[in-house]
Amino acid sequence: MPLFVVWIVLMAGAMYLLLWRPQQRRMAMVRTLQSQLKVGDDVLTTSGIHARVVRLGDDDADLEIAPGTVIHVMRGAIGQVLTEPDENDSNIDAPGEATEAG
Repeated sequence: MPLFVVWIVLMAGAMYLLLWRPQQRRMAMVRTLQSQLKVGDDVLTTSGIHARVVRLGDDDADLEIAPGTVIHVMRGAIGQVLTEPDENDSNIDAPGEATEAG
């Protein structure tokens, strides 16, 4: 009987460490990201839409997905803020662009 109790306690501990704790960390990161959003940020929604923030409300936001095309989403749908490319990245060749040697 005591071995069974130890097994249950070990399984509960494993569930906590492997599932619940990492999920809590991810939720904290998302809350931080959403609290730091500002108008003009380029974002990626959780459904994969690239957009620019044009208005922020307490629980919602308006995102411009193309010039003149604005969608209204809940703030929780914003999954990632995309960073601007560095100036050093400007010397990277575009696809199909060949560099000249010499």
